Amino acid sequence: MRLILRSIGMALALACMPLAYAAGSCNPVSSDEALKAEDARYAAQMGDDFAAMDKLFSPDLVYIHTSSVLDNKATYIESMRSGTVKYKVMRRSEVTVRTFGCVAIINGIGNYDVRVKENDINVVLRFTSIWQKKDNALEFISWQSTRMP
Repeated sequence: MRLILRSIGMALALACMPLAYAAGSCNPVSSDEALKAEDARYAAQMGDDFAAMDKLFSPDLVYIHTSSVLDNKATYIESMRSGTVKYKVMRRSEVTVRTFGCVAIINGIGNYDVRVKENDINVVLRFTSIWQKKDNALEFISWQSTRMP
């Protein structure tokens, strides 16, 4: 009986090794790296640098605006490329960064001056921005924000 239990335990351990390896095989992201990536994203958006956005944004980007409008990488970049949305000034405060291996979660308050369909607005919001380190580069994978009263 002990031999059977040991064999089952060994088989389970061996079966789980690829999962453990995959989970630990990424290069962990640091808080500084995540903030630098977020700074690069802000600069790209304010500067209409679509090539930089294309490089920074994950193909799987999920971007949820304060209005609950949902964008993906293509639609979000197109909203800026078309001139429908223009980020003029992007500021953040009260920022915290938590890292979990290859993933960094940034929370804070954003204060943005934005032109939307030729209307200038100021948006103050709480946000969650998520970055993933993949192939030694950070990718912007998700954004969710809520307008502050």
